[in-house]
Order: sequence, then structure tokens, then C-alpha cells
Amino acid sequence: MHERRRAELSTIWAVAPPGGEPVGLAGWGDVDLAGGSAEIVYWLLPAARGAGVAVEAVKRLGAWALDDLGLHRLRLCHSVANPASCRVADKAGHSLEGAMRGALLHADGWHDEHLHALVRGDI
Repeated sequence: MHERRRAELSTIWAVAPPGGEPVGLAGWGDVDLAGGSAEIVYWLLPAARGAGVAVEAVKRLGAWALDDLGLHRLRLCHSVANPASCRVADKAGHSLEGAMRGALLHADGWHDEHLHALVRGDI
């Protein structure tokens, strides 16, 4: 992770409530500064899910990437078998663009993956 951050390819931060212990992570992966794009990535411990923590993290990272870093497009991808991540993407303003067949390998095999995106000017 440190090498990818130094190479400006990705960066990940801990997600924690104010003054609390970390409950997950969020960041940018597959960063392409010249091309103006990145992928939003996040993961939360089960106890932290469903409380809007992921939505807030995705919104903050999205605004930061588009407004301050100067990126043009952010992707958010998740297994189609994960409706909670679909809700996170939607609530954070990422439009569903479609499904990518067999694009994500999990322990139980290949999953189709939803592709959502946020483009400069959407927020």
C-alpha cells in the first residue's frame, strides 16, 4: 500500500467516528492523475454497516477527489450480490452505468459487478 501511495496510484485511510476506534477503510484505487479518474473503495466492519458511515466516507472522498484533487470521474464497483453497496453508491450520488459480467473474483467464484460513476458537475 505504501508503494502504491508513493507512486500516486492509490491511497487508503482508516474510517473512524470522531474520537473512536477505526471501523473500516476508504480511499481511492486505480488512480490515473493524467486521465483524471480513480475508483472509490471502501469496506466496513459488520457492526458499523447500515448507519450511513460508508455513504459519508464516499461523499467526502468524492468531493475531495473532484473539487480539490481535480479528477473528472470516479468509479464505484461492487458485486451485484451486494445490494447494500448499491444503496451506498446511490445515496452518495454515483449513477448506475451498468453491469460488468464476471468481473470480480470472490472466494465463492466470479461475480458480475455493478459499475457506478460520479463525474465532475454531478455534485
